[in-house]
Amino acid sequence: MTATVGIHSTHPKTMPEDHADLPVWNSENWFYEDFEIGHRIRSLRRTISEGECQQFNALVLDMHPYVSDQIFAETEGLFGKRLVAGAFVFSAGLGLVATNCINAFSYGYDKLRFIKPTFIGDTIYTIRTNLSKEPKYETLGLIRSSYEVFKGEGELVLYCEHIQTVKYRDGKVGV
Repeated sequence: MTATVGIHSTHPKTMPEDHADLPVWNSENWFYEDFEIGHRIRSLRRTISEGECQQFNALVLDMHPYVSDQIFAETEGLFGKRLVAGAFVFSAGLGLVATNCINAFSYGYDKLRFIKPTFIGDTIYTIRTNLSKEPKYETLGLIRSSYEVFKGEGELVLYCEHIQTVKYRDGKVGV
């Protein structure tokens, strides 16, 4: 298979030529035909901090006591400590394996489940697996991938399936 990282995402007219010739980091130009069913990747790990949780909660106006009230969480909450908002676990977990494929566009998510709680200070990582692909439109097919977000040493905390529309290599079905 020919390398597809950064090939079509280079050569912008708005920068010096010697800069434009460099491949772009984390930018792929995979086409529908390049996605292999069963292909898996694993992210690096990241620890979720207090500050970023509070910033996320403020940004999305999530002030539920389980994520924003330490006293409630410790004295009345089910877990005895504050949770990380599920929407943040989803965003951070998917971001860990996100690529910038210039031929793909998000179509939606299915089967989103928050399986176990995630707490401030937990370290997460994500595994993405290509599950299926099917022709859909004249110029785009659908790729379905699972995202499994784990904490610690392998405890599954989130599962979802991401569906993307991806351009066909030669712009038409069956190529």
